[in-house]
Amino acid sequence: MTSLPSHLFADSPARDARFEVRELWQDMVNLPPDHPEKTLEFLHRQMNEEVNSIEMCARNLSDFPDAPWELRLAMARQCYDEARHVDAFRTLYEKRGGAVGRYPVLNFQYRILTAIDSLPARLSVQNRSFEAAGIDAIQEGLESSVRSNDTEFATLFDAQLADEVQHVRYANIWVHRLIEEGGPRVLFELVRSVAQANEALQVVSGGTIVTFPIASELRKEAGFTDQEIETARELAAKFGKSP
Repeated sequence: MTSLPSHLFADSPARDARFEVRELWQDMVNLPPDHPEKTLEFLHRQMNEEVNSIEMCARNLSDFPDAPWELRLAMARQCYDEARHVDAFRTLYEKRGGAVGRYPVLNFQYRILTAIDSLPARLSVQNRSFEAAGIDAIQEGLESSVRSNDTEFATLFDAQLADEVQHVRYANIWVHRLIEEGGPRVLFELVRSVAQANEALQVVSGGTIVTFPIASELRKEAGFTDQEIETARELAAKFGKSP
């Protein structure tokens, strides 16, 4: 198995014998768009990413027991949302003929996040970065599903999108609040951790991160400013590539 730098990645979450865990994007089953199993592999990979989301939220709850109650409640609700997403992806995956463990999985998001020891930084990386990028990807997937008249995918994406916007919104609120309360130290930890996460993403992706068109209106709804949205667009153009 590929060994990842310990200063960027924490230990991998547990997986049972059904799963083959890989560490780099290039080592996954990266099928061309017209391959007959492309959709199945996507559903399986996404199902595991949603499991990662549950695990990350659960770790935030266990690692930071003294966080404000309202924030802990929001993170617990996110656990519930992500569990519903896992169930939705697995249901559609198995309906279309898939079996759990058929394809390898990545746990890079969990390993990146749990290497960070600051809750505001974790919220910024998981919710304001990973989940915000997810908003862009889901919006693109929803539009594509509508165009192809795939109502099952469209229904799944529509429900998931509403949850993800809320996950980003509460993190935006709390990150700003925690920075105001903690001052420069919290801001420094956040900036350092985001840079660390970006470095780790470059390792996993091989230097090229897949990006989707920025969903500006949805990002505004999730609490991003116009300047933050424009910065995201510039970074995607500079470092990303289309799927």
